Amino acid sequence: MALKKTQKSLKRWSKQKWRTPSGKKSSETGEVYAPASTIKKLKSTPKGRKKLAAANKKKRAATKKGKQHAKHGLHKGKKR
Repeated sequence: MALKKTQKSLKRWSKQKWRTPSGKKSSETGEVYAPASTIKKLKSTPKGRKKLAAANKKKRAATKKGKQHAKHGLHKGKKR
């Protein structure tokens, strides 16, 4: 039996290595979690580093307000 489209997507998503930019726990640093490949790509350009810094700032502000999730914009435009 073949997997459905959503099942394939979840399988692909779960195989990705997710981490924070510093490699430490988000609860300690307040940084966003993203796939390692996305973080590497963002860190490679000045514009990407700026975007990552803005996302971390939004994440920290949301965490300070007691929210578990933050709309930081790194995953914007991705199909979910």
